[in-house]
Amino acid sequence: MEKRSFGRLGRDVGVIGLGAWQLGADWGEVTEEDAHATLAAAVDAGVTFIDTADVYGDGRSEQVIGSFRKERPGLTIATKMGRRLPQEPENYTLGNFRAWTDRSRANLGVETLDLVQLHCPPTPVFSSDEVYDALDTLVEEKRIAAYGVSVEKVDEALAAIARPGTASVQIILNALRLKPLERVLPAAAEAGVGIIARVPLASGLLSGRYDEHTTFAADDHRTYNRHGESFDVGETFSGVDFTTGLEAVRRLRPAVPDGFTMTQFALRWILDHPAVTVVIPGARNAGQARANAATAALTPLPAEAHETVQAVYDELIRPQVHDRW
Repeated sequence: MEKRSFGRLGRDVGVIGLGAWQLGADWGEVTEEDAHATLAAAVDAGVTFIDTADVYGDGRSEQVIGSFRKERPGLTIATKMGRRLPQEPENYTLGNFRAWTDRSRANLGVETLDLVQLHCPPTPVFSSDEVYDALDTLVEEKRIAAYGVSVEKVDEALAAIARPGTASVQIILNALRLKPLERVLPAAAEAGVGIIARVPLASGLLSGRYDEHTTFAADDHRTYNRHGESFDVGETFSGVDFTTGLEAVRRLRPAVPDGFTMTQFALRWILDHPAVTVVIPGARNAGQARANAATAALTPLPAEAHETVQAVYDELIRPQVHDRW
């Protein structure tokens, strides 16, 4: 698999990673056996970067990855912290950071976490000198090797990129969410900050598997968070109305080259942007993990495909979401 440099992290990672939210919760039940099979398939296919969080399944995702990692050294595991308390800026303190990272270290079975990201904190946190001082302290104490941020908004990403210790920015980027292309990716490239592209399939919309008759389980966030009832609505279908998203996919489908699935088209579109370090599609089974990883070997999309993505976005999506994030 192609690898790209993770700048301030000081290592290279495969361009297709694995998002492990599905291995914890909020997408329906996944057994531990299936979770291990998914991880194994991804790594066997060349994945070297896995992204999780301390709240995915209340630590279950981290624990599954930790047990898997014992037999598969050499992986880069990124986790996230900050959602275990009410989302108030005053909760982002060195004491809480130590407690949260201690828990993640135990779950993952490591002394030093590879990369810890603030998990979409309140906007004022991104401008707090005390927060970055605390993160620097965690690095000095060797609790973490590096830190980054996961963001909802472009301005949050830009604030973090301006900080010299920020190693990565995780941001929603997909064929239905183009705004980061304008300012975030150029700023990150100039600063040497890694870009982790999350929600690359818009919660599955860009897989092309869904239609107006599709229903999701009650414990799937695509049922209970469509309007932001539980967390930021941008995390569910990228904040795009489901019906609008289905129409966008229908218009994109003719641009999919021969030999590509719709999913691979969506992932390849992201990889065609060199400022992206790694894209982290989720997978609930081994087959999905292998198919996602195979995208790295596909040729870049033709210019006409990129033009179609832009045109569909400008007509259907931009009026709905562009100014919100």
